[in-house]
Amino acid sequence: MDEAKAFIEQCYQELNKSGEEITQRINQIEKELETEGTYTHTHEELVHGAKMAWRNSNRCIGRLFWHSLNVFDERTAETEEEVFQALERHLEFASNGGRIRPTITVFRPSQQGKPDIRLWNHQVIRYAGYEEDGRYTGDPHSIPFTKKCHELGWKGEGTDFDVLPLVVQIGDRQPQLKSIDPGLTLEVPLHHPEFEWFSDLGWKWYGIPIISDMEMKIGGISYKAAPFNGWYMETEIGARNLADEARYHFLPKVASCMGLDTSRAATLWRDKALVELNIAVLHSFKEMGVSIVDHHTAAQQFRLFEENEKNADRDVTGDWTWLIPPVSPATTHIFHKEYDNTWKSTNYFYQDTPY
Repeated sequence: MDEAKAFIEQCYQELNKSGEEITQRINQIEKELETEGTYTHTHEELVHGAKMAWRNSNRCIGRLFWHSLNVFDERTAETEEEVFQALERHLEFASNGGRIRPTITVFRPSQQGKPDIRLWNHQVIRYAGYEEDGRYTGDPHSIPFTKKCHELGWKGEGTDFDVLPLVVQIGDRQPQLKSIDPGLTLEVPLHHPEFEWFSDLGWKWYGIPIISDMEMKIGGISYKAAPFNGWYMETEIGARNLADEARYHFLPKVASCMGLDTSRAATLWRDKALVELNIAVLHSFKEMGVSIVDHHTAAQQFRLFEENEKNADRDVTGDWTWLIPPVSPATTHIFHKEYDNTWKSTNYFYQDTPY
């Protein structure tokens, strides 16, 4: 009740509702909690609550655009097929031919008497990972989930870029999987504006990052299935997904093709290769007309978000270790600031995998 009351007061004030409306709604919720043990958000509360959760998300540098979040209310979805169809609608709407739209699809919350809906995927679009005799193909991060997909009957082609299927589980029922229509994956082949050899590497990445394994909490209510997306910052792909040693680990290949001296760390070959890999990601997305932001622009946008929140008399919380970009962080204002890492209760939270 404390979380519900705090949420309603803030939400309704931001929606310019009267004190009388706030009191009436809180009284309604108290009665619902007494009789049902839970309460149900109105559509308006769900929409604004999802936006507040993004605004409160400590690790996100892209919060300037929280108010533009498109919210799909899919709380009536009962079957696995209905969930699959909702995810496909999300993909099509959010992809928008490359002009990415921030979107969240919210399935029913955890309630007494109703089994939870869980999405097994880390992201709606994600590449498979394979390991054989200590050798890796694809994304090592995906290896455990890929094995589960194999157990459920899926079989990939064994390439570096096999799109994993959607896996949905409702309560204790057998999880169901469905392959994603290739027309919905919006993949971007990677090229470099100066290095012709880069195209020959055959690398690519998907255009839309839809996080699907986090729990959204609004006013004390838990939504365990609420996949959401913004658009990529180029370093997420070029400095982490493709560069991390525990992921695709492509920096040595880039350095080799560039003819860099990799015999010692002091040549800064990793730094040179890293910058060029990020240039390739930015160039490729822009060339194909798929929304993306560079880390300098994203930091400037975050500065504007901070100013907006100050003008609205709201405190900005943040996790500094996540907000600083992984490339040239000291060139951004974020690097030189401290942030309060208190997590507000209306937010997105990590949860244990259901498998």
